[in-house]
Amino acid sequence: MTDRKIERHDRVDGCPVAHDADGIWRVHGYAAGRALLRSTDTVQAGMNIEGVEKMPKRIRRPVLYRDGEEHREHRRQTARYFTPRRVDAAYRDLMERIADEQLDRLRRAGRADLSDLSFRLAVAVAAAVMGLDGGPGLARRLERFFPEHYGEPGLHSPRAFYWLLRNNYWSLSFYFHDVRPAVRARRRTRADDVISHLIDEGCTDGDILGECLVFAPAGMVTTREFINVVAWHLFTDDDLRKRYTSGDEPARVALLEELLRLEPVVYLIKRRTTAPVPLPGVTIPAGARVDVSVTNTNLDPEADGPGLSFGDGAHRCPGQHVALRETDIFLHKLFALDGLRMAAEPRVAFKEDIAAYELRGLEVELA
Repeated sequence: MTDRKIERHDRVDGCPVAHDADGIWRVHGYAAGRALLRSTDTVQAGMNIEGVEKMPKRIRRPVLYRDGEEHREHRRQTARYFTPRRVDAAYRDLMERIADEQLDRLRRAGRADLSDLSFRLAVAVAAAVMGLDGGPGLARRLERFFPEHYGEPGLHSPRAFYWLLRNNYWSLSFYFHDVRPAVRARRRTRADDVISHLIDEGCTDGDILGECLVFAPAGMVTTREFINVVAWHLFTDDDLRKRYTSGDEPARVALLEELLRLEPVVYLIKRRTTAPVPLPGVTIPAGARVDVSVTNTNLDPEADGPGLSFGDGAHRCPGQHVALRETDIFLHKLFALDGLRMAAEPRVAFKEDIAAYELRGLEVELA
């Protein structure tokens, strides 16, 4: 396999679990990371969980921020939307169609930003899974909600207040243009999608908006980054590109999983222990903050497939098959184009709030 394109400079060799001076336990080994994520004696940390915990108790927490039996039951009931069979039966044709539409844009213009093409694909697919209608402007509204440069919202400074107003504006825009119309349509006639399921659970419009806002970065933003980093590798490694373009679908997906192990989009997973958690060689006490370094665990010789790139345990990302399938469909079509070349390499940035990287400016063109 090739070398990493995204370097976090946090490579650790040696002890798989360390207790740092700042009080945080840091997990670098694959077996220890998997055991920690599978433990039922942990809860979510990070991902603005502190802000969510300040919300009034009457407001239902999105599934990302729930733990225990309530979380497991929700995941059990929604698992059917993400199985490999469901992905092929319900979403493959959509993935094929949207991928063709985006590549037609490239053919007409002769040159395009890959992050834009891939984001439109990811938005359309995630919208279908959720039950959003994917009307005009949805991709633009979500792009504005997750800008390349992001400020911390709040009331402690004029700049923070600006970001607070900005976030509220685009949240409301997303709600009124996309979420509310979809919810109203599903309340009249149920469909086989996540919004219909949430309605049957008794969720309010606000509850459903919260789930959609959580699903957006999980199902759209991360898939875009994965498509871009894989393309970057394929453009700069002729042997790898030949392996991918000449392989059958299972071989291509296996290569994608290996690249995701090498380049995990989410590079850090945070948990807090609620009871002592035994890991290989050490027991982490209750009430401890634990950071699982996916960039390190995935380089452990024990890691296979995508490693911990989709997490593990109760909070394992349910969209694994969706992400891999749409990535393969899009890139297989893209690299079949005659005269395709990379016109500009991407610039790399890191979004510490979600512990993920982002790539922008990867320009592709047809010679």
